[in-house]
Amino acid sequence: MSTGSPSVPPPPDALTREVVELIGGVVARYHAEYERAAADQALTGAQARLLALLAREPAPMRRIAEQLKCEPSNVTGIVDRLESRGLVERRPDPVDRRVKLAAATERGRVTAESLRGALGFAREPLSELTPLERRVLRDLLVRMLESP
Repeated sequence: MSTGSPSVPPPPDALTREVVELIGGVVARYHAEYERAAADQALTGAQARLLALLAREPAPMRRIAEQLKCEPSNVTGIVDRLESRGLVERRPDPVDRRVKLAAATERGRVTAESLRGALGFAREPLSELTPLERRVLRDLLVRMLESP
């Protein structure tokens, strides 16, 4: 029989709480190291994240905003600053010339690669795992991120 109030899920068990705390610790350490690596390149964390996205592939501002979970106007400002440093350029979309794509320049791709190489925290602990353990971890993380 329903009382009309939303059901409250039971509190997580101790193991689940511990896993959540460990994931939080990994995320916090990753962000701190990423911010330090960005600062070494005279970039903000947001600039570094945007540059990393564009080093993979050019993208329109709206898609960048969705990926970074921020407003398109914020993306425009970040792209402006990266463009003034020669790390990013705007170009017409070859499919729809009305749309402008932001794209990493060669210098921007080199900078993004340097940022990735500076993330020892992620690289060093993972190197202690076997290839099978890394695949299992990857598959579990993908599964977690795919669930609603």
